[in-house]
Amino acid sequence: MSELQARARFVQSSAASAGVHFDEERWLSRVRQSLEREAAEALGAAAKVFDVPRVLKATRPEAYLPQHFALGPYHCNRPELRDMERYKLAAAKRAEKLFAEGRKFDDLVQRLLQAQDRMRAPYHRFLELSDQTLAWMMAIDTCFLLDFLEGYHRDEVTDMVSSATNWINATVRDAVMLENQLPLFLFSQALALRHPAEQATAAALHAVLDRFIKEVSPIKTTAELVAADVARHAHMLELLYHFLVPDASVFDGDGEREPPPMVPEEFTIDMLDPSQQLPDYDKVKQACLQVSSLDVAPVRFLRKNLIARPMSLASSLPGKIMRKVPLLSAVKKLMASSDVEARLQGVNLRGIININSPLAQEIMIPSVSTLARWGVRFLPAPEGIAGIRFDAAAATLSLPIITLDGNTEVVLRNLVAYEAVAVRGPLVLARYTELMNGIVDTPRDVKILRQSGVVVNHLKSDREAADMWNAMCRATRLSRVPRLDAAIREVNAHRSRRAAARAQKLLKRYVFRSWRILTLLAAVVLLLMTALQTFCSVYPCKSWFSSVFKLPVPAGGEGR
Repeated sequence: MSELQARARFVQSSAASAGVHFDEERWLSRVRQSLEREAAEALGAAAKVFDVPRVLKATRPEAYLPQHFALGPYHCNRPELRDMERYKLAAAKRAEKLFAEGRKFDDLVQRLLQAQDRMRAPYHRFLELSDQTLAWMMAIDTCFLLDFLEGYHRDEVTDMVSSATNWINATVRDAVMLENQLPLFLFSQALALRHPAEQATAAALHAVLDRFIKEVSPIKTTAELVAADVARHAHMLELLYHFLVPDASVFDGDGEREPPPMVPEEFTIDMLDPSQQLPDYDKVKQACLQVSSLDVAPVRFLRKNLIARPMSLASSLPGKIMRKVPLLSAVKKLMASSDVEARLQGVNLRGIININSPLAQEIMIPSVSTLARWGVRFLPAPEGIAGIRFDAAAATLSLPIITLDGNTEVVLRNLVAYEAVAVRGPLVLARYTELMNGIVDTPRDVKILRQSGVVVNHLKSDREAADMWNAMCRATRLSRVPRLDAAIREVNAHRSRRAAARAQKLLKRYVFRSWRILTLLAAVVLLLMTALQTFCSVYPCKSWFSSVFKLPVPAGGEGR
């Protein structure tokens, strides 16, 4: 007992420093009852309602904090939300009229008083509320939300919250927030006062949630919500998440197959297959090397100002920046050698840039408009997120159908927040939002997806939709989803192949077919530079070209 008292004093001091009132006696009573009545498994059960991580909440706080209605204990003390209590009480009175056999609202409160431990268990915080206060609060909030769900988008409702479009959207946003969740079993307790049979209660709850989940879900899918899902999940946001995201094994199915490697955005000549290089390639390359190897003043000037000076500037950058960028770190090592130009001939940029590093794999994918220029078509995937795939043969990228409206961003952000704190496996939904963030950059990208049937845009403009995706938060931890990552790599590989083929065609048309002209031009340049070098060895070129070329003074030149 002394240990409990010491613990209580510690909690009291911590709460006082945070500006929170703490009742020591009530805390001791709660701990003693829990230790006496609950098993270790129940006490250590995973929580389901969490605080949104600060790194996510800082990006857009209003997307995670209820703006009109506080549901549950987390935001019940916010003064700006108390003005809406009368709408909750009105819903509670309407719910009481539906109770069978003349039951009253107090009967629901008594049911919740008997389920105190089950009611508190899903919440991650320790709830500083008495049993009576918590039971009445939960009963009122449950009746309000159940009344709203049953009247959602139905013409026969007459109350303001369920009939006005602005209030409907505002209530939906508050109802799907992670910190505003109510345990689903509370709805069963309220419906049980209407339906005497347990099966009828379960069927009524399933019908209400099935209609609401399918209408609110921004990502459309052919999946069905079964009654077992309602009984298995703790609250409505968790139910929506598992409705959208299938079992993790679905996304691990392609993990055994090695996906195509990531490729850089820039195209280089090394992308060309050496076995398919044209026969004139060596001739053009040899002509260019002959010109670049000349030891004459103009060539030295070009080598010095276009190669040596930029590399010297790069090598002078701070060490932290050099370590962050692999190419710059290679330049620094290269500059440590006295024979820079000789080392340059052996530099392989593809070997310097490690394109398989974790930093390089962070959703490096072209935008929708860029992919469209490279022949990629976009198709709607009726399976939802599980249908994301890239067909290399048909050059088609399948994406789930998503509806963008005033509620979409709040729903997605809170789903990502729930996934970050409650899901132990891969962050599938966060990876999907990162994918969409990567391919949507401009209104044109949204327009292409809208015309392809992937995006249904109910926002004011495509610009607003693009801004929504660009502002979407990323995951709180690095996670890999094999199926989605494979699709990203295959898209990049397709772009690489198309870029190589197009570049090879352009080189064949405009360069390799005219190698004789290039060779002639190289020979003319060689003769002109040789003549210039001979002229400068006789006449004082320094006074003529000193403002452009840094020419050495020939021995005995001052005497001429």
